[in-house]
Amino acid sequence: MTNHFEKNKINTRQINFQEVEEAMGKPVTLFDIAEACGTSNVTVSKALAGKKGVSEELRQKIKETAVQMGYIAPGGTKKKDNNMVGVLIPEKFMNPNGSFYWALYNSLVNKFKDSDHYCLIATLSDAEEQSLTLPRFLTDEKVTSLISLGQLSIGYVNRLKETGVPMILLDYYIADSGVDSVVTNGYVGGYELTSYLIKQGHRNIGFIGSVKATSSIFDRYMGYMKAMFENGLVVRREWTLDDRDDCEFITLDFPPELPTAFVCNCDEAAYNAIRQLEMQGISVPEDISIVGYDNYLISDVCRPAITTIDVDSDLMAEKAAEALLLRIAEPDRPAQTVTISGALIPKESVRDLNDK
Repeated sequence: MTNHFEKNKINTRQINFQEVEEAMGKPVTLFDIAEACGTSNVTVSKALAGKKGVSEELRQKIKETAVQMGYIAPGGTKKKDNNMVGVLIPEKFMNPNGSFYWALYNSLVNKFKDSDHYCLIATLSDAEEQSLTLPRFLTDEKVTSLISLGQLSIGYVNRLKETGVPMILLDYYIADSGVDSVVTNGYVGGYELTSYLIKQGHRNIGFIGSVKATSSIFDRYMGYMKAMFENGLVVRREWTLDDRDDCEFITLDFPPELPTAFVCNCDEAAYNAIRQLEMQGISVPEDISIVGYDNYLISDVCRPAITTIDVDSDLMAEKAAEALLLRIAEPDRPAQTVTISGALIPKESVRDLNDK
């Protein structure tokens, strides 16, 4: 974050609130105090709240600086809403034509409304994530809690943790991060999809998904691997296809020899696979079977309709709201991961080979 006080050559030891407003064009925040004191936002928050973990000397310095800078705490004359939840989503996960994450965000809005909380959404570009640039709704203190939806890097999640804002990860997790998460059981889902294909007579099965892109794709791939190994089937490297780069879905690089079926990490990947195979004159499910994950709208719009794992976005949103509100009420409790099971939904995209 730009140091507004250095930029405008203002002595923070002699400044009043009106001067800060003129210099910065916005109220003083915890971030500004942290910069002025050469410490972290978390330390400033603890010092002003009277919590442990801050030396008395530093606590006094922070309090004096806050007064001199004209900081107005929540509940002061400029009361900050304490029921605004920030939802942060990487741009690469937000398809303008609709995606599972739009449906999940809509469910979050409805669930938080029940507890008189409101959601404010912000997207994050790759450049902002790489430079560890915080979203404006955090630096301007417009939100008092946060949901990270999609997948962010460990470094960026640690940057968010430094703000001291209560936070949960939704639809992904980071081991040993100390952050609550709500996820679907992708491992079991990938296992069930692959097992279903095997029961339909398929023995040559591939996987579509950039395995290292997100924790959810990795889990679904491991479930696929488990089912293949249990049934004595070979996992061929050329049948594991990347479906995305850092920013967006990519054209699939199908090998000359195809399996009889592909397990796709999500319905959108399955839809793209079906369309690209059709362009090569290959029909689904007549020539090859395809399964997806999420049971998002696209799985029914697609022809053929995609066999998939149903993910209850309303239940995910409900558990996310519960987890975040609990974290706000008990900030020092150990981090937990809530796992939600899905259900296999057979549709039209799988051919039964048992009769061949």
